[in-house]
Amino acid sequence: MMYAILCYDHESDIATWTKEEDDAQIAKLIAVQEGWKARGKLGPVGRLMPTNAAKTLRKGASTMVVDGPFAETKEALLGFYVVDCETMEEAVERAKELAAVSVGRGAYEIRPLMLLRA
Repeated sequence: MMYAILCYDHESDIATWTKEEDDAQIAKLIAVQEGWKARGKLGPVGRLMPTNAAKTLRKGASTMVVDGPFAETKEALLGFYVVDCETMEEAVERAKELAAVSVGRGAYEIRPLMLLRA
């Protein structure tokens, strides 16, 4: 089964990183991903741009596009991984691997993924 591991953290923290700090963090995460890739367990991985670059389309009697994310939160969705795991417990273990090399203070949300189109 496919699982999405959603990465949340404080954008204000990430924004203070130097390019060298950011590159070092990404290198650690890529090292974890390489093991998954070698076992054929890694799907798409994405890093989202900051929330100030986002737009939200609100539905209703008429649609409206507003700047920024839909919800105001301390932690923003920063990116995602798609992984192929036999069980939720295995997907949680994959998220723990990411957490072990992450310097942020955020969270990883793990959700089963219904693939509608590849």
